[in-house]
Amino acid sequence: MTHNPLEEINQKVAEAITAAILAAGLAAQEEIPAIKLEVPKEKTHGDLATNAAMQLTKIAKKNPRQIAEAILENLDYSSASIEKAEIAGPGFINFTLTKSYLYPVLEQVYAQGDDYGRINLGQGQKIQVEFVSANPTGSLHLGHARGAAVGDALCNLLSHAGYDVTREYYINDAGNQVNNLAKSIEARYLQELGQPAEMPEDGYHGEDIKGFAKELVAEQGDALLSRTPGERAAFLRKYGLDKELDKIKRDLGRFRVHFDSWFSETSLYENGQVEASLQELKDKGQTYELDGATWLRTTDYGDDKDRVLVKNDGTYTYLTPDISYHRNKFNRGFDRMINIFGADHHGYIPRLKAAMAGLGNDPDKLTVLIAQMVSLFQDGEKVKMSKRTGKAVTMVDLMDEVGVDAIRYFFTMRSMDSHLDFDMDLAVSTSNENPVFYVQYAHARICSVFRQAEEQGITIPAAADADLTKLTAEHEYALLRKIGELPEEIETAASNFAPHRLVRYVYELASLFHSYYRAERVITEDAQQTAARLVLLGATRRVIARVLALIGVEAPDRM
Repeated sequence: MTHNPLEEINQKVAEAITAAILAAGLAAQEEIPAIKLEVPKEKTHGDLATNAAMQLTKIAKKNPRQIAEAILENLDYSSASIEKAEIAGPGFINFTLTKSYLYPVLEQVYAQGDDYGRINLGQGQKIQVEFVSANPTGSLHLGHARGAAVGDALCNLLSHAGYDVTREYYINDAGNQVNNLAKSIEARYLQELGQPAEMPEDGYHGEDIKGFAKELVAEQGDALLSRTPGERAAFLRKYGLDKELDKIKRDLGRFRVHFDSWFSETSLYENGQVEASLQELKDKGQTYELDGATWLRTTDYGDDKDRVLVKNDGTYTYLTPDISYHRNKFNRGFDRMINIFGADHHGYIPRLKAAMAGLGNDPDKLTVLIAQMVSLFQDGEKVKMSKRTGKAVTMVDLMDEVGVDAIRYFFTMRSMDSHLDFDMDLAVSTSNENPVFYVQYAHARICSVFRQAEEQGITIPAAADADLTKLTAEHEYALLRKIGELPEEIETAASNFAPHRLVRYVYELASLFHSYYRAERVITEDAQQTAARLVLLGATRRVIARVLALIGVEAPDRM
């Protein structure tokens, strides 16, 4: 796990302030409030600032500026790597630090490699993330793609923050939509054999269904005709499901998303769990009968109305197997569960949490995140249909058109609860306006510098052996500080389930590098300065690659 030099320096400065307060007789140890340090928004105000003097006015019975002066008179500058300290405004103290405090950051990056930035926020807690979970009856669309990109990046982030993460895909294979899939394949199969057959009213008319029928005829000929209708339906149900799931797995694999667990809804019926969860709710007094239907008392837990579990014709509503599935999740012993739902599921959250509370589970262990809709734009106009098929644009269409890197970067770039406009022209452009190109180009550019150094026979020392005092430019301090902020950024992003923060972080790091590259030559006549700068660039390259990997984007060596 990463120990953070930036945290350590904050602690040292806070300790130095506390010692100065005590030495000046401003307060007793137990009276001193927690010392708060912040990074000033203006660079000219130094590296850190504190309002400690304002916090002490009532205790010290002096005005804040007098208190600040007394603190500075008693401050041990060297123990906390403080270069200078100044009083600002009503009594803020701004600290400028000696830059040597940042040097350990480089040693850490090299020593820890891919583990740099890894923290132990999760302490091994078991966390399950369920995402995508599209019906296995057709191609994944843009909403699924956003859920896949964000869900996978969130899993990578949580894992890097010390959680034991399980990725789960819930297969909706028990509903009427799967029966319609089987009937659709049957109709196309019969048509392929030259027999008259009508497509079912709610059938699936996609090209993939015709393809499945062709494959069936090639594999089975007309053998299915001799089976009973029940046998044929069961065979086609399984055949269609397997084909659709294979396609989903293939497309997700191409999108660099892999699941640890594929959980079948049908299994809940087969092993009696749906009935058991319903019975448990009844036994706990959470249900009542009205108008021939069974209702769940979700209003007891803040829902706007009670919900039907069993309709008056004896069939279950969508909610009933979902309750069983989430009861199963709780019974598997996860410490936390996260669902990523599409934008149309917002109203579903209160009733699901109410059901968990009704079963005696802690509903706060279940977090539901909503991934909002994506709108595609090309040539300045909204795109709804694929040029190739004339149908709705699928995830595969988009991968073919703009590539996986651009989709994963853009889809993770904004908070998932905000609507996303995806500019396809920007996503494929090789300009600095394209953020994924801009970040990847930073990585490729550093690789190019290293190739130049190699051609010139320059050997790059280990970070511990380089003379880092040669790093004196402001751009270098800015890079060092940003690299050092990664563990803190991982903690904030993981705590808030906010992988979009990683995208912002890596863009800012790339931006600092590009500014540095424009302002300074890396390979200079000074061999020691060159070595130090190459060590800094090597660390920058590693961190860019690491953060891009967390969001599922590649870091190319050449562009």
